[in-house]
Amino acid sequence: MATATSTTSSNTSMAPERSLNQRMDALARANQIRIQRAQLKRDLKSGRLSIHSLLLNPPEFVETAKVFDMLLAVPKYGRVKVNKILAHCRIAPSKTIGGLSERQRSELISLLHR
Repeated sequence: MATATSTTSSNTSMAPERSLNQRMDALARANQIRIQRAQLKRDLKSGRLSIHSLLLNPPEFVETAKVFDMLLAVPKYGRVKVNKILAHCRIAPSKTIGGLSERQRSELISLLHR
């Protein structure tokens, strides 16, 4: 009886089969997003883009990026400072930019303006 349960649970956790074209398209999209995020982090680091404008109007490819990672790209913001800021705003380190509530977003922006 235990084997029947384990067989059933393993079948439900399997991802659906994808064709080669579907996998290649997904890989191409993921690589394009990685390239765009890397450029965005370089722009944040160099000062060409402000974190405030990014948080106010995030591009689509940044919606699934972690707030923690984007803040780390800003000069003078290390792990300790970023963790303190996120804790003050009651934002989990794993929270994505697209997943921020209006309260969290506005509180984070006002704290970063100081």
